[in-house]
Amino acid sequence: MSIVDSAKQKMQGLVMGTLQKVVPLAPDRWMPGGTPDPLIARKHGLIGKPVSRLDGNLKVTGGAAFAAEHRFDGMVYAALAYSTIARGRIAAIDTQAAEAAPGVVLVMTHRNAPRMAKAPMFGSSPSAVGPHDLAIFQDDRIHWNGQPVACVLAETQQQADHAVALLDVTYAAAPSTTDLATAKANGIEQALFMGQPLRNAIGDAEGALAKAAHRVDQRYRTPRHNHNPIEPHAATLKWDGDRLIIRDASQMVTQQAQTMADVFGLKPDQVRLTSPYVGGGFGCKGLWDHQVIAAAAARLSGRPVRIALSREGMYRTVGGRTLTEQRVAIGASADGRFEALVHTGLSVMTPHNAMPEPFILGTRSAYAVPNLLLQVDVARMNMIANTFMRAPGEAVGTFALESAIDELAVDLGIDPVELRIRNEPDKDPTSGLPFSSRHIVQAWRDGAQRFGWDARPAAPGARSEGEWQIGMGCATGTYPYYRMPGAKAHITLRRAGDDIYAKVEVAAAEMGMGTATTTAIVVAERLGLPLDHVEVGYGDSDIPGAIMAGGSQQTAAIGAAVMAAHAELVTTLLKLAGNDSPLAGLSADEVGSDGGALAKLDDPTRRESYASILARAQRDSVSVTKAGSMPFEFMHWSMHSHSALFCEVGVNRVTGEIRIRRFLGSFDCGRILNPRTAASQFKGGIIMGLGMALMEETHFDERNGPIMNPSLAEYHIPVHLDVPEIDVIWTDIPDPHAPMGAHGIGEIGITGVAAAVANAVYNATGTRVRDLPITLDRLL
Repeated sequence: MSIVDSAKQKMQGLVMGTLQKVVPLAPDRWMPGGTPDPLIARKHGLIGKPVSRLDGNLKVTGGAAFAAEHRFDGMVYAALAYSTIARGRIAAIDTQAAEAAPGVVLVMTHRNAPRMAKAPMFGSSPSAVGPHDLAIFQDDRIHWNGQPVACVLAETQQQADHAVALLDVTYAAAPSTTDLATAKANGIEQALFMGQPLRNAIGDAEGALAKAAHRVDQRYRTPRHNHNPIEPHAATLKWDGDRLIIRDASQMVTQQAQTMADVFGLKPDQVRLTSPYVGGGFGCKGLWDHQVIAAAAARLSGRPVRIALSREGMYRTVGGRTLTEQRVAIGASADGRFEALVHTGLSVMTPHNAMPEPFILGTRSAYAVPNLLLQVDVARMNMIANTFMRAPGEAVGTFALESAIDELAVDLGIDPVELRIRNEPDKDPTSGLPFSSRHIVQAWRDGAQRFGWDARPAAPGARSEGEWQIGMGCATGTYPYYRMPGAKAHITLRRAGDDIYAKVEVAAAEMGMGTATTTAIVVAERLGLPLDHVEVGYGDSDIPGAIMAGGSQQTAAIGAAVMAAHAELVTTLLKLAGNDSPLAGLSADEVGSDGGALAKLDDPTRRESYASILARAQRDSVSVTKAGSMPFEFMHWSMHSHSALFCEVGVNRVTGEIRIRRFLGSFDCGRILNPRTAASQFKGGIIMGLGMALMEETHFDERNGPIMNPSLAEYHIPVHLDVPEIDVIWTDIPDPHAPMGAHGIGEIGITGVAAAVANAVYNATGTRVRDLPITLDRLL
């Protein structure tokens, strides 16, 4: 990582660390959420009702144009060539045969690419989302096996793919680190995540562990994982003079446009990125090399370009989740109270990015324990840059932690559910902050009853059905509440006779989780309008503000921005209403929206409709833009989504085959805004967790660094036969300090799932598997 990017990340971490010390000292009333959002008290409106996705018809009828379906006139198609060494340089590239191939428009390499700046790396500034600190196509250096080394443009995709095969690239290899043992021998360093150390130490954890009456001390391993959204990465782009127009599949629309502007030396308004539809993201749909290469090739050729990565191309150029080796040690008294908890271990990073797998994050707030030691170290390998993958840190960290708790429950002879409840904290164990809302015990009780946990055999291997050994397991999942700064909402009220229509625009991303639908619900409720009178604009960098679909924070960010814009709209309407209105003399704090009108909160008879206000003001519309408050609430309270997970497996004693028979997730995530899309998110996360538990593994050739299973034929993910009936329930208890009372739900579904499966496998067979995935060879 460059010195500049490292310094910027450390500065960001210093600022965050300072805020985390100061913000908890402020009075509650100064915080966002100090006064509960009025929507929390509304029980009979749209919130909490199942609403179908507003974009559903477009998607099922083919009317939703994704990035690789967008067209520009005169467009050409791109194909990439990838390096076959892990480190070194390009000694020579013979492009003659490719340039002479039918339909070829351009062959671009580092020798003829336009001059470009490095993309500012993610975390080095609020708008930076570069994947690494490397220059793209600016020199002959190779940094990982799979790095793009050439781009061919042709009139058709088939012609471009053919021409790439004709390139002859010669490399001069340099010494590289492509095996874990060498990486460890080269040196271990303490990891930073978003500029802050991944370390917490309270009391004397090792000393208390040694003295504990009962203890477990085990090591758990998780492999590399690759992203596999249904929609592979793609972008269609063109230059309009000095303005770059991009149709992309992006979770970070505004930030990505800004970073592309930085690369090409443009002003922010010279790049427009639109991303109305994204076919799955999970952390990977951001800026990678292919968009920069395509934009450079478009500028060099003077033609619009479509670049669509193959599945293998994604594996070569788009990062995933890196491997971990984790130690979890827990010491407990005879009654099961935790006295010490150690969660430490190793992650792997590249020399050119700063994304470890922060597997201790979930452990920080999970259980009451007086002596705690948490730390992530990293080793460096020459490979593709790591990136965020659904619940980065928590997904794999909970596997180790929750497996160890199950092992401790066996040693103590205490039911695993009861052991977890017995160690429920009354405040955050590491920060000391009060919990804003925590009802995981209720989630455990509700889930256990619904799942029939009392029928679980206490002794491993005690239940069989023919060749099948049956077992049940459980685990806790957790994911923090986040809300990133920078969100704005632009609201327009338009009069059409006596009817009023609203349009809200937010620079957000929709990748299948129902964001546009939830936003429409929230806006309709805030404005007191029917849902079909509300339109949502999103996925366009020309919209003010910046909202990232990541960290399960987008709904909160949008909600806070809409809340602020609504307050501004009320103030503006009261000014327009003037002294002739029943609302005359009232302040914005005394007025709310109700039934297409403004009304005095404690005297609803004092009201005037939006249409009346606009008509008397001789206005057809009114518009406001407002930014959400700074997100200080999650530094003032400890805020998290939680889950209690239950799994029943069957393990064939002859073949070792594992079948998930039943799965239930009981969630505590604040208020659920739309049960229909929420259930889909929960189930999708659980299915992804089943894949992590049983089959997902990126095979990495430690001799020279390539990924060896870069396709869905070789990298296995769950199919219908692997997925049982999944049941999901939730507490639906609002968090009084969060917008709408809601927490994020995109990532909580996957956390804890792998541990619940592993614990069920142990209950069925008596075999404890501590290395993922749980494959046949680890059972037989």
